[in-house]
Amino acid sequence: MSRRSLLIAGTAGLATTGVVLGTATGTLPVANLLDHALDVSTPPVGPNEVVIKYERVHSQRRKRDVDMVTILPNRARPEQLPVCLLLHGLRGNARRAAPTGLARKLIDLSAAGAIPPFAFVALDGGDNYWHENQRGDNSMAMLLDEVPQWMRSRGLGDADGVPFACAGISMGGFGALLYARRRNERGNPAQAIAAISPGLLTSWREMSTRRAFKDTVEWASLDPLRNVDKLGSVPVGIWCGTEDHFIEGTRKFIKLAKPQVAYTGPGGHGDPFYRRIVPDVLTFLGKHVPQNH
Repeated sequence: MSRRSLLIAGTAGLATTGVVLGTATGTLPVANLLDHALDVSTPPVGPNEVVIKYERVHSQRRKRDVDMVTILPNRARPEQLPVCLLLHGLRGNARRAAPTGLARKLIDLSAAGAIPPFAFVALDGGDNYWHENQRGDNSMAMLLDEVPQWMRSRGLGDADGVPFACAGISMGGFGALLYARRRNERGNPAQAIAAISPGLLTSWREMSTRRAFKDTVEWASLDPLRNVDKLGSVPVGIWCGTEDHFIEGTRKFIKLAKPQVAYTGPGGHGDPFYRRIVPDVLTFLGKHVPQNH
């Protein structure tokens, strides 16, 4: 069997592979994933290593199979381990949702007792700003209706499998704020929302280039900037670089919503800024982990 065939076979097997992360990065390149899939002599997980699980699940709300990536703080079998959803940005996916260092810092802070243990779960949401832009492809309904079922069957989330929080970067930050609104409207508000460089724009001319909303009316109906009151009283943390394209919208949101944490500092729209604020994001989320866990 050729090495090429082996690599292809190894890639196919990654659908339900659990990968151990022992480095200082929150994501693993494909080459490393293949190495883990092909290396049968991989050492056992150590006490301070993060377990990342990759699965394929079928979403009826999106009418397709999607990747689900779960970042766990340790290798212990979870029993209603609290979950924070992690929403990716435009042209992103579940495997690239985590900023550098998120997984490593999660286990370090958890092991030190600085934050309670909790998991991150990322899913493929498409490029529709986390709503049903394309008929039949409803990523928000996937988060609200299907994720709790998937979590409950895996021993994650609360007794009903519901996540306690949602975090997102760029388009995912927009999605996290929209998720907060939908949870509030359902009478089951989230305990925390973390929006990192959220995709909040103030111009339809610019937003229309994303092709994520049918028209200005639909955008206005979903835009967190024009629906701050619908968030309820959920604690919100927001972080954005001062050289980021979304800083204007972020500053406007901060003024309107008065979030619990509001940080603007040097940095642009990219991983150098994201990785720097990872400890603050985790600390914020950790303060809102349900006390009964």
